[in-house]
Amino acid sequence: MRAVLGPTNTGKTHLAIERMCGHSSGMMGFPLRLLAREVYDRVRAIKGDKQVALITGEERIEPPEARYFLCTAEAMPLNAQARDPSTDALRDVAFVALDEAQIGQDRERGHVFTSRLLHARGREETMILGSGSLAPTVRSLLPDAVITTRPRFSTLSYDGPRKLQRLPP
Repeated sequence: MRAVLGPTNTGKTHLAIERMCGHSSGMMGFPLRLLAREVYDRVRAIKGDKQVALITGEERIEPPEARYFLCTAEAMPLNAQARDPSTDALRDVAFVALDEAQIGQDRERGHVFTSRLLHARGREETMILGSGSLAPTVRSLLPDAVITTRPRFSTLSYDGPRKLQRLPP
């Protein structure tokens, strides 16, 4: 298991997409439907329409031959054949990634992300993606996980408040 942690815009999701596409099957869980849809479109361009599924609370595109599943964390398909349903065992895939795993700290949605953090595993590779603030939690709950940090690729700056009407188009 590997945790890739760092601030926004450090390429964590891009890395996970590359890793997943290198496997025979995979699943990624996201906090937002739009993010799942964006990654679905990217993976579909690489793997083809029949190989890729999108599963969210609002949308379900699941070809019968799908081997790659892009989902909201809540909609990640559970394995009906799991020995113990209380473990939230996911469908059997070679690669699993959970994006923005720090949402496990959220009062409303945190239980789903925590469950996926504790139980979602790929047969060959598992990646946990999130902010650097997740490091102590990963060390505590998953002591065998290898933690990698990613630096920001660009510099963020703030040049003061602006009225929306005065911003350039």
